[in-house]
Amino acid sequence: MASLFDPIQLGDIAAPNRILMAPLTRGRSVDGHVPITGLKADYYAQRASAGLIIAEATGISQEGLGWPSAPGIWSEAQVEAWKPVTAAVHDAGGRIILQLWHMGRLVHPDFLGGEPPVSSSATTAPGFAHTASGKKPYEQARALRLDEIPRIIETYAKAARNAITAGFDGVQLHAANGYLIDQFLRDNANLRDDDYGGPIANRIRLLDEVTGAIVAEVGAGRTSVRLSPNGETQGCNDSDPVALFTAAAAALQRHDIAFLELREQKEFGDFGKTDVPRISPEIRKIFTNPLVLNQEYRLASASEDVSSGLADAISFGRPYISNPDLVERLRVDAELTPDNYRTWYSAGAEGYTDYPTLAGAEAA
Repeated sequence: MASLFDPIQLGDIAAPNRILMAPLTRGRSVDGHVPITGLKADYYAQRASAGLIIAEATGISQEGLGWPSAPGIWSEAQVEAWKPVTAAVHDAGGRIILQLWHMGRLVHPDFLGGEPPVSSSATTAPGFAHTASGKKPYEQARALRLDEIPRIIETYAKAARNAITAGFDGVQLHAANGYLIDQFLRDNANLRDDDYGGPIANRIRLLDEVTGAIVAEVGAGRTSVRLSPNGETQGCNDSDPVALFTAAAAALQRHDIAFLELREQKEFGDFGKTDVPRISPEIRKIFTNPLVLNQEYRLASASEDVSSGLADAISFGRPYISNPDLVERLRVDAELTPDNYRTWYSAGAEGYTDYPTLAGAEAA
């Protein structure tokens, strides 16, 4: 029976425990989407005791990045700025991979010189985009042409190559949360009638091809994927999520990726009931490589899912904002420090690198 504190092999990465840091968008980048090196190096090095850090969603191109102050990985300046960050994590004994992000229709035209964003189909996301001049309604995307899809796939592969050059131990394909790959997966956002739309086998094609390109570039042992079989997310939903996400998991298994991370709503424990059934038990039957679960876990529910074998590891998101030594706090079942929402996306160290460790808090 495994525990959260047992080591695990995640592809090519030997993780000392099964408590992963989930990707968390935090901003702290400057013009050109270049990471603020010293600040990010401190932030991630503080959290190096995680079994594995999955660094924040990072844009693979300007076309795919519509979040103010979010980092990128397509330019030489971005790659060079990431190098001291990965070195700081490694010097602290940690392991870190980079999440590759194309936001699709969730990119506002303000980021694109007024041009529309791209997506699977000509649809409009609900709600409002974060822009440099405040929140603005999303605008209608244009459907990617068939002859553009090879360019998208190559952009992901180049970003993966850049991440390894920057010193990351691997990459994660962001195929969740209503972003570009998810916009192809789900049938309420994908209205195509070509080889990338219609039946599930077609809708998972882009996920399959991008994953294959990344594996060819950096190796299966350095490649992971995040999916979100958790009902509607940023306007994306599907009429048959069990069939969709089990088919996607089967495709990813064929690529023998290092691990699959799922963000899903919970039906039990600390979180209350939802009307969205968990799909992870069905995916667990199909995906036999390490499976990582995420979404508002606490110590008891995380331990339960790992010990039962439903999950091989758990990724924690928001608790890592304000608890840099989360592994130790969970090990001794210490109270967690609450985070300050006001500072999630601000520019400086406040609410980013100034949260104390357990030892530091006790000393204070």
